Amino acid sequence: VQLQACGGGLVQAGDSLRLPCAASGRTFSSYVMGWFRQAPGKEREVVAAISRSGDSTYYPDSVKGRFTISRDNAKNTVYLQMNSLKPEDTAVFYCAARGGTALSIRPEAYDYWGQGTLVTVSS
Repeated sequence: VQLQACGGGLVQAGDSLRLPCAASGRTFSSYVMGWFRQAPGKEREVVAAISRSGDSTYYPDSVKGRFTISRDNAKNTVYLQMNSLKPEDTAVFYCAARGGTALSIRPEAYDYWGQGTLVTVSS
């Protein structure tokens, strides 16, 4: 599967942003999807994951209550809605797909990656 993330940009603290990630192929619904971010000098970290049907999600404490992951299997697209953005959210955001059924927070568990989209939050 090929993934194309977009929607990044420069926003101010407190703003909202929605990142879509479109997938190619006809098997999108068979993949667990995740959103990760990587800030300069830091390791890639998960910010959200969603099950194949969309009925199960995961968020780390750093974004819980501010970020929401969702998916539309009919449109082969996964979304990351980000609210109340903070300067520390500045990073390149990546969408990723993994086979199987279990959600995972580990980047190495994901098989396919999008190219990344830069989100910059100014104070």
